[in-house]
Amino acid sequence: MNGIKITYERIELIVQQHIHCIVNDCHYWTQGNKCVANEILVATNGFVESQPDQVDAPMANQLTPDSAGNCAYTACKTYVNKGSDKINADKVNRMS
Repeated sequence: MNGIKITYERIELIVQQHIHCIVNDCHYWTQGNKCVANEILVATNGFVESQPDQVDAPMANQLTPDSAGNCAYTACKTYVNKGSDKINADKVNRMS
């Protein structure tokens, strides 16, 4: 093409998302009512109650979606009580 070189570069846009949480006994909760988990899994109450701690956000792409009907039937599967010995069970990390 007459010596013209076209180059395409991948451009990534990093969007900072804030997850607000008012459950202050969670390991990932921090001041300002923020969740500092690097990822979370919101699921139906039935799913949360039936799955072990190891099933969490890092496995989300392998899970089957479900319907809750309304917000009263949803829960944060990533919740871990502060000081729990299960903090590392789900492979979710606390961001700084």
